[in-house]
Amino acid sequence: MRGTEFAEMAAFVAIAERRSFAKAAMHLGVARSTLSQNIRALEERLRVRLLNRTTRSVSLTEAGEQLLARVRPALGELTAAANELDGFRHGPAGLLRIVVQPPVASFLMGPLLARFLAEYPRIRLDISVVKMPANIISEGFDAGIRFGEQIERDMVAMRVMGEARFVVVASPEYLARHSAPRTPQDLQGHNCIRNRLPNGAIFGWDFNKKGRPIHARVEGALIVDDIDLSIHAVLDGIGVAYLLYDYIASHIASGRLVLLLEGYSPRLSGFFLYHSNRRQVTAPLRALIDFLKIETKRRGLAPACPLGSGIYPNYRLVGPARR
Repeated sequence: MRGTEFAEMAAFVAIAERRSFAKAAMHLGVARSTLSQNIRALEERLRVRLLNRTTRSVSLTEAGEQLLARVRPALGELTAAANELDGFRHGPAGLLRIVVQPPVASFLMGPLLARFLAEYPRIRLDISVVKMPANIISEGFDAGIRFGEQIERDMVAMRVMGEARFVVVASPEYLARHSAPRTPQDLQGHNCIRNRLPNGAIFGWDFNKKGRPIHARVEGALIVDDIDLSIHAVLDGIGVAYLLYDYIASHIASGRLVLLLEGYSPRLSGFFLYHSNRRQVTAPLRALIDFLKIETKRRGLAPACPLGSGIYPNYRLVGPARR
């Protein structure tokens, strides 16, 4: 396959997978006009239309679907082979796009970025911070990091942050005016600061007592869709809040917030790096995996359960997804 033909096929697969010229261009690191030229040349050479495109959407024709099914595996293998050989000579290189939830950005990736980029100077890292990441494949990401409970079953995953827990907190000023709740049911008499998820739903207040799940029905004068605003509101004494402990640990330590209902705090598995088990692991992603494996060992994080895939020593399949 000549170089121009390889570029045309790579452009076609990138667009077909993402259903977007803009996202494909971002993934490949080229201009949209270059992709348009590649697709036009490919369709002319094959004498068949592969894509239906309008100003708002991109879809595959029947011929495009057939070509994608044949080309994608082969192209993936060729790209991976070339990247691995290049990695032997110069170290991993290229664009690595990952999507993470806010706690991961603040408490994991932030402190590690300088060391990772210093160790792998030829990798270009593109991080998107999203509260509820969408499908990483359709959005053009190589991997993501999110709660283990939210990861689809067909993903390969590795723990990168320890167990997480949600806690109820209030300011001393608020508690000076209101009696502290002793059970989740007592929250019905409090002004609860609630959070709206990106899909429009209100985040539930769930608890656990001796293995028994408890859902509390809460009400309040304030609903927000931003964690920082929730934290400001509870610090200002507006009401009680239900937040991830890591977000507010410093305020609890300083006495600006008081922990409530500690015996009912639900615990989650923690945060996991995950990627598709149907795609070849690129050299930059493998570098991130190896880097984070060392970090998890250093911090004493063991795998959550036995091997799921056999690809890496502390990888497993996680699921089903819960949204």
